[in-house]
Amino acid sequence: MDTLYFGVDIGGTATKFGAFTAEGVKLSQWEIPTDTADQGARILPAVASEIRRYAENDLSRVAGAGVGIPGPVLRNGRVERCVNLHWSDFNPARELSALLGGVPCFAGNDANMAAMGEYWQGGGRGAHSVILITLGTGVGSGIILDGKVVYGAHGLGGEVGHTLCDPDEPLPCNCGRIGCLDQIASATGIVRRAERMLAACDTPSALRSLERITARDVFDAAKAGDALAAQVADICMDFLAKSLSMLSCVIDPELFIIGGGVSKAGAYLIDLVTRHYNEYATLSEQKARIVLAELGNDAGIYGTAKLAIDSTR
Repeated sequence: MDTLYFGVDIGGTATKFGAFTAEGVKLSQWEIPTDTADQGARILPAVASEIRRYAENDLSRVAGAGVGIPGPVLRNGRVERCVNLHWSDFNPARELSALLGGVPCFAGNDANMAAMGEYWQGGGRGAHSVILITLGTGVGSGIILDGKVVYGAHGLGGEVGHTLCDPDEPLPCNCGRIGCLDQIASATGIVRRAERMLAACDTPSALRSLERITARDVFDAAKAGDALAAQVADICMDFLAKSLSMLSCVIDPELFIIGGGVSKAGAYLIDLVTRHYNEYATLSEQKARIVLAELGNDAGIYGTAKLAIDSTR
């Protein structure tokens, strides 16, 4: 029987699982609801139970498991605080290993793990250095250099969404600061920008007929030639491109991979960001390419499996 590795992506609502061979072949994937009751005390026992079930309770077949956590994870696997799971001062890798009879377990931030997944089996295949940017409710990100996750000294490596890019933003970010990229290039930020611009002018727009605007509505209207929607998309992606150009001066990746729900705008979004990025990234004629993510919501299970495979070799 195959030696098994497990990639686990723990979210506030659902926990996703992938079973992999040592060569990285995905054998199966599934998910269960995440039970955050009792301060998250039930989460890891449920994860261990699922791994045991798949392995038919033969833990000698399980070579390792990686876990993605929705919050900062230190290099040693410790989580200082994870609000969505109600964890604090906790080492999930150590706890899961104990529940699995000593099976080697490893943990990483979910965005970093998604970046590793895209680097390994998705849009970053063949590259040595990539930065994944996920545009969803917020702006997530992860940095992979020479096949290694950039954790940083305090587990904050890759928190691109909380870099300052618009000091004129009037509202505070969830982190408490003003003008984070998260407030502008996320789905939430795109909708907020559209609502502000609609309120500030009388320009005709298909968006005015919608009871509740989404980021998808903005990009769909922009693609259809709606001038105001196109302006909203242009402004928000311009800020993203500026941030990417600054990252290029620090990290100099081969690829920027754009994922998350907003990335479903596809080539229109990539072309827009690339055009602005090329205007700002002027230090070298050879520029990082900007591409779409390929693994979608499965990136995390691929990345955590890769973490387990690499860490046990």
